[in-house]
Amino acid sequence: MSAEGLVIVASSRGPRETMDRLAAAVAAQGMAIATRIDHAAAAESVGLALRPTEVLVFGNPRAGTPLMQAAPSLAIDLPLKALVWQDEAGATWLAHPDPAWLARRHGLDPANHPTLVAMTNALVRVAAEATG
Repeated sequence: MSAEGLVIVASSRGPRETMDRLAAAVAAQGMAIATRIDHAAAAESVGLALRPTEVLVFGNPRAGTPLMQAAPSLAIDLPLKALVWQDEAGATWLAHPDPAWLARRHGLDPANHPTLVAMTNALVRVAAEATG
């Protein structure tokens, strides 16, 4: 399974626990959580079924603002988002954007922005804490 610009990680935990652990890891890294969207609950509210599917929106203005100053269109992709879902076989997955891909998408050279390295490292850490 792949999607351009995403890092996808299998989780050894269920979807709710994975998302709860992700939210805790994000907060522990000093990032602010903007919102948590439960797509399955929204689907249920209109009589539709959807396997567990949640999105966490989070970020740190100290990291994101300089990137948006360099490429204002990057604001469409910030704050960061992470998706946790359960597939048809019952496996749980976590996906988050690849910051280097986001930079290239918006015309930035990832090598010239050390913030992207820190952002990438933070995403790897929180994903590992959530899924491990």
